[in-house]
Amino acid sequence: MRRPDRLIACVAVLLLAVATARDFFDQWIAATDLPVLIPETSVEVRDGDNRLLRVYTVADGRWRLAVQPERVDRSYIDMLIAYEDRRFYEHGGVDPRAVLRAAGQAMLNGRVVSGGSTLTMQVARLLEESGTGSWRGKLRQVRVALALERRLSKEQILTLYLTHAPYGGNLEGVRAASLAWFGKEPWRLTPAQAALLVALPQSPKARRPDRHPDAAREARTRVLNRMATQQVIGDEVVAAALTEPLPARRQAFPAFAPHLADRARDTAPLDGIHRLTLDLALQRDLETLAASTLRKLPQDLSLAIVIADHRSGAVLASVGSGSYAKTDERQGYVDMTRAHRSPGSTLKPLIYGMAFDRGLAHPQTLINDRPVAFGNYAPQNFDGAFRGELPVAEALRQSLNIPVVLLMDEIGPAHLMDALRRSGAKVKLPGDQAGLAVALGGVGVTLTDLVQLYGMIANGGQSVPLHWRSGEGTQTRPAQVISRSAAWQVSDILGSLAPPPGAPSGRLAYKTGTSYGHRDAWAVGYDGAHVVGVWIGRPDGTPVPGAFGGDLAAPVLFEAYQRIRSDPVLLPPPPPETLIVSTAELPQPLQRFTGRDAVFKAAPDAPKLIFPPDGARLAVAGGVPAKVRDGKPPFTWLANGAPVLTGAQTREVMLPSLSAGFSDLSVIDASGRSASVTIRIDAH
Repeated sequence: MRRPDRLIACVAVLLLAVATARDFFDQWIAATDLPVLIPETSVEVRDGDNRLLRVYTVADGRWRLAVQPERVDRSYIDMLIAYEDRRFYEHGGVDPRAVLRAAGQAMLNGRVVSGGSTLTMQVARLLEESGTGSWRGKLRQVRVALALERRLSKEQILTLYLTHAPYGGNLEGVRAASLAWFGKEPWRLTPAQAALLVALPQSPKARRPDRHPDAAREARTRVLNRMATQQVIGDEVVAAALTEPLPARRQAFPAFAPHLADRARDTAPLDGIHRLTLDLALQRDLETLAASTLRKLPQDLSLAIVIADHRSGAVLASVGSGSYAKTDERQGYVDMTRAHRSPGSTLKPLIYGMAFDRGLAHPQTLINDRPVAFGNYAPQNFDGAFRGELPVAEALRQSLNIPVVLLMDEIGPAHLMDALRRSGAKVKLPGDQAGLAVALGGVGVTLTDLVQLYGMIANGGQSVPLHWRSGEGTQTRPAQVISRSAAWQVSDILGSLAPPPGAPSGRLAYKTGTSYGHRDAWAVGYDGAHVVGVWIGRPDGTPVPGAFGGDLAAPVLFEAYQRIRSDPVLLPPPPPETLIVSTAELPQPLQRFTGRDAVFKAAPDAPKLIFPPDGARLAVAGGVPAKVRDGKPPFTWLANGAPVLTGAQTREVMLPSLSAGFSDLSVIDASGRSASVTIRIDAH
């Protein structure tokens, strides 16, 4: 073969070999089994303005927050690329120039001066959590890096680095590092902060600023000086950055609204971000208030607070307890905003509003606070005293029990339960049968229920279901639970209550309540925009001797209200249909409460046979003792329609003997009013 032919043949063989090697290399890269490229990141809970309320660790206990390059300070990105991989946007995963430079420096200095790893190779190592010591490990990183460059964009590779880079302890990613070391998102970093975050991933354990400040400062200085040399930043910026102190400790990650955050995560476990309607500043203030309040109370008490905008139904703050520890005496892990408890007197405003709507009463209607019994049920006022006749508005202001039970008897407990449900409350009824005792708290409601109920009253009687997820306002048509005028009348009465000592007056319509046995202390109030509810008690439901809503919960209510960072919104003026008159100007049927069937009822001071009682069975020899209460003497006594004693001035008499069997006894007073019973006399 001639020499030119041999040369051509050699070139052909060489080209074939190169092509074969290239194809083999391409196939080798294409066949790379890549690690998982979608990392598990921390679940985040955010407030209505997209601020972090709470963040959770990933499954292995690391803080690894999702991040995008455009949400990181550009100066940090510039420093990172300039320091770690200047030709990041030019190479295909491996930078030959960097490798040759690193090899040359090692040969000249007899040791490794700088590495040849690109950011892509570092991402490969981070994804597989592989070391860099062995040549096999380095070869694997090269292969994965080349494969990553073929499958991902540069921005995606940079995102993986920003998500996985180690920053000391269980911190991964630039967001976790920025929050832990500087207490802020990495959107705006100082040059000193950016330089520290560039330096930390190279040796995250040895350069932790809280444990090794000298090493951290030296590494930060090295980054800053190189950035000045490469003209990424100016000398004056470096001089200022060198004086900035290092962080002395890690800061805690946000952990506000823990109960509601847990609830959001548990109800939507696949969501990485949960946006709530809460206001971070208000939530933080209320948690501080709750903690400081509990420090003054017995160790086993808990406290809950809810604030909502009753115009939209958005929950602005929710404190489920004053603490969140699962081992303390307060059982802080129990979310008391959702616990069903007896509401005490806090349902009374709704009952009065329903009575106003039904024409049973007006705020200036006189009602008699007197002893009364409904079968075996005889309600008592909290102090055991009776006030006699007084206006309905005053009965509500004093939170008297007997007047509201009289109204409840006319309205019917079933109608109250229906109104509660239409307001949005999810009540629990013991025995599934509503009796008159529901007027005084004989039903289970939550603090959230009460806030929603009072929000309805504040909203002109129209229900506005509460919601705590952003964008999840109710799509259902609001229910008109009570009329606008009735709602205003109730608000006008509650707004005239004196506030606790030291609290501002005239801003808040509010009501307190204490459940039976002093188990729960409540206070709920509202202005023209916000409604606030407070509960204090023991999570296990045991009594708190001496606890009253007015003493315990009301001061916290007013303090919580003052934490709202907006101007107070006054309650609206009365609707035009509202009847605002004195008692004397009311229509005759409304001047005094008598009930719907008053025409068939005896007057309160009419005579009443006390003995013998109706249906009594007596075995007596001689006369039959009898006793009358009320009525006006002299009295006339009849047996079976025939007079047996006339002109009696005393209330206790002995009637002549009656024959065995049934007899009807009657007594008539001087005004012609009567009372009768039927008794049975046994034969001797």
